[in-house]
Amino acid sequence: MTPADFAYLQSFLKARSGLDLAADKQYLIDSRLNPIARRNGLANVAAIVQALRGGANKALESAVVEAMTTNESFFFRDKTPFDQFRDIIVPALAKSRASARKMRIWCAAASTGQEPYSLAMIIKEMAGTLANWRTEIIGTDLSTEVLEKARAGIYSQFEVQRGLPVQMLVKYFEQQGEMWQLNPAIRAMVQYKPYNLLDSFAGLGQFDVIFCRNVLIYFDAPTKRDVLTRLRQQLAPDGFLVLGAAETVIGLSSDFVPLEGARGIYRPNDAGASAQPQKLAVNAGLNGAASRPAATPAQASTPAGTPASNVLPLTQNRLRG
Repeated sequence: MTPADFAYLQSFLKARSGLDLAADKQYLIDSRLNPIARRNGLANVAAIVQALRGGANKALESAVVEAMTTNESFFFRDKTPFDQFRDIIVPALAKSRASARKMRIWCAAASTGQEPYSLAMIIKEMAGTLANWRTEIIGTDLSTEVLEKARAGIYSQFEVQRGLPVQMLVKYFEQQGEMWQLNPAIRAMVQYKPYNLLDSFAGLGQFDVIFCRNVLIYFDAPTKRDVLTRLRQQLAPDGFLVLGAAETVIGLSSDFVPLEGARGIYRPNDAGASAQPQKLAVNAGLNGAASRPAATPAQASTPAGTPASNVLPLTQNRLRG
């Protein structure tokens, strides 16, 4: 592959997915795209680039984008955002939406469904707080392949062991041979749609909560600013934006301010760029300990005071490697 071929792929991937392919990731090209070349009867990566330049093979374009991105995910990943959803976000919305009894959630990095299904299980566990509420969860991702897996809700033993409390596995899944399938009630709580974060969000409508975790870190600064601006337009004035632990709006956008004491949660900023972090008076114990997901086997066996093991972030368009 020539430097010109690599430069073209950088430009192609950024235009199609927003992925900013760094020069030190060039080694991934051959391992990820040579299988695509073989499946399409092409000699090598250079032949793929030549075909892409022709602009007539849309299936090849999609295959290249999906091959260069990954969609690894697991249930209740990074734990903290899900605790905050249960203890901070839902109680606040239960109060502010008490008359309407409606809540819309967008997972902009749905991947194979573990994040939106984790939220769905929390909502189901909070049936007392959200009695007679209408909740809608929309999961989007660039990859149609992973969305098909998400819709099916079928996961391997390895996948359900990664973060899913045993109590919830028994309660919400049915074993099918060596696989586990989410029950229809949980699957019905989530709608999946293929969506590119570079496209307009206008057709999605307004949301009360947006999870966009660890996607922005793979975009350049102008793309981050653009996405944040458009996310603000889709978020209710008193809504919540949840980003990844390694992400921030500081220096990128004045449309959001952090929620004090809640890592990764941001709220719309109606007071200008100089606004201080918001404080939210919420009874964190509103839902009670009974609604908290049970400890995973690994957590249950960890001695008190032992730091939690590090986990990789969730993302829709995370570069493989």
